[in-house]
Amino acid sequence: MCKTEQDVLNIVKDTEVSFIQFWFTDVLGILKSFAVTQSELEEGLTEGMGFDGSSIEGFARIEESDMIAKPDPTTFQFLPWRPGDRPVARMFCDILKPDGSPYEGDTRFALKRVLKRAADKGYTLYLGPELEYFYFESNQAPKTIDKGGYFDARPLDMGGDLRRDTIFALQDMGIQVEYSHHEVAPSQHEIDVRYDEGLKMADKTMTIRIVVKEIARQHGVYATFMPKPLFGENGSGMHTHQSLFKGDVNAFHDPADKYHLSYAAKCYIAGILKHAREFTAITSQWVNSYKRLVPGYEAPVYVSWARRNRSTLVRVPMYKPGKEKATRVEFRSPDPACNPYLAFAVMLAAGLKGIEEGYPLPDHVEEDIYQFSAEKRKKLNIEELPGNLYAAIHEVEKSELVRETLGDHIFNNFIENKKIEWDCYRTHVSQYEIEKYLPIM
Repeated sequence: MCKTEQDVLNIVKDTEVSFIQFWFTDVLGILKSFAVTQSELEEGLTEGMGFDGSSIEGFARIEESDMIAKPDPTTFQFLPWRPGDRPVARMFCDILKPDGSPYEGDTRFALKRVLKRAADKGYTLYLGPELEYFYFESNQAPKTIDKGGYFDARPLDMGGDLRRDTIFALQDMGIQVEYSHHEVAPSQHEIDVRYDEGLKMADKTMTIRIVVKEIARQHGVYATFMPKPLFGENGSGMHTHQSLFKGDVNAFHDPADKYHLSYAAKCYIAGILKHAREFTAITSQWVNSYKRLVPGYEAPVYVSWARRNRSTLVRVPMYKPGKEKATRVEFRSPDPACNPYLAFAVMLAAGLKGIEEGYPLPDHVEEDIYQFSAEKRKKLNIEELPGNLYAAIHEVEKSELVRETLGDHIFNNFIENKKIEWDCYRTHVSQYEIEKYLPIM
């Protein structure tokens, strides 16, 4: 519960912390970390610690590589897998330029900018992502550890102990878990945490990913957030529940509306729908992401909304109809391997755009869109998300909304990286091609 730099210094001294890890992410959302000792912490807190930004994906060129990692004292937490007499703690960092100004390549700062836009309108963003993932025997092959299915208990759910220990670790780090369960595919699991303010939830999402992996490692298995590791099975998503509050009042709730949705909520949904194709490259950023986004595996690919229908891109959950605090929007296409800072930023930016310009909300679709013919979808003006990374890159390149949200530096570096990834993928000769074509050609 640290609030200031002095709070951190006091607790580190009192508990004899051995190392303090400084955490931050690159443009792709890969966690980076370095550790300082207690003796260097005061300087690190007040001035930040310098590092070479040219070696970090999407950061600086070699001729302008000096960066500063300035820790946020409110993110101080002990690492539960480093207990004992000499504990280790961590803090998330903001990345600064040598003159102390925010670095335009810092994805945490990109989210902060959009959150400030929302705050200037009186809004606070709350998020509740649902992270799905797999346990495998190792990182060498996707060999499952159980044959469980949705909500299965023992003996089919062999990952229950891992989830339990993961939840204890998350709770030790101040992350409140609502529930966990086995998911649809073999060895697939889900942990859902209580909603929180936007920046805190982005930090928590990064923390959840590392905690899941570390607890799995301690149990001798491998945890992965890869979107689609198994052929013929469901992939892993990160359904993201979101709402805007004004103080303690849910700005998405209107008790007089038939669906209990306010005008702002309807415009927010319309903004998500209108710009979804543009920012799909951000929320589903890997070549593998698009092997999950196909009809028939519970992954939404059709740009539409509903209240109960899970085949749509956006859903308004009906678990507690009419309850103000529970009124929210669920965006279902992101996967848990995205950069959460960028993903949350573009979702919020699209929703705010809808509110600012009063986008009209299309009719909701409660039927299974997977069963619609192409002609019926066209008649209802239901578009599809991009079908692969190349198509997604093409869409995001044209998006002024995404460019403005991320800033030129992140926008250009992200697209450059994704083009390289696509070129590597499209020229790679897969095992499928060897087995399919080599014997007959």
